[in-house]
Amino acid sequence: VMDGTINTTFSSEEKYVKELETVSKNSGIILSGLSKTSALFTTTGLSLLGAVSKLAEDHKIGREWYYPIAESTLKDHNVMILAVKLNTMSERVFRYEIQRNQFKNMSELELNETLAELVKISSDTAFIGYPFGLVDADRFARVSYDELEYYRGIILSQNSGLGKWGKFSHHIHAGDAHSVLNMLIGR
Repeated sequence: VMDGTINTTFSSEEKYVKELETVSKNSGIILSGLSKTSALFTTTGLSLLGAVSKLAEDHKIGREWYYPIAESTLKDHNVMILAVKLNTMSERVFRYEIQRNQFKNMSELELNETLAELVKISSDTAFIGYPFGLVDADRFARVSYDELEYYRGIILSQNSGLGKWGKFSHHIHAGDAHSVLNMLIGR
């Protein structure tokens, strides 16, 4: 289970995802990802996971559950997307993806066993309903603001020293407003 979706953001990542798919398939490992957040919306503009969660509540589904919500067949995002609630005490529903070909070859029993394993590790009160191993994965993957500013300073200094500041400054300023505000409020 990866922390996040199984899709790629940059074109160079696609070969790594393909290799991951091949290795997991050949090793009998189910390739999946669990996202803490989702930008999927309904046609009415509501959060898709929120709408599915409300539907489950309205139908008084009081246990852990899953619901298939989409099938992506894109070259760089070939997955089945499920909405999952992994703990009865949790108020959160997450986006869970399984590599599409593996999902298609799973029996209902295999899918239930896979999800049951996630349920088992989603009872930590620090973040009820979210697998505790992914809490650590997120923590270790994060770059602190201090680290970010350190590396940003190095890159900006190198670009300036090479006479490349003008080439990159417009692009940097297009995405650094939060950094300026963070400095202003002392974050």
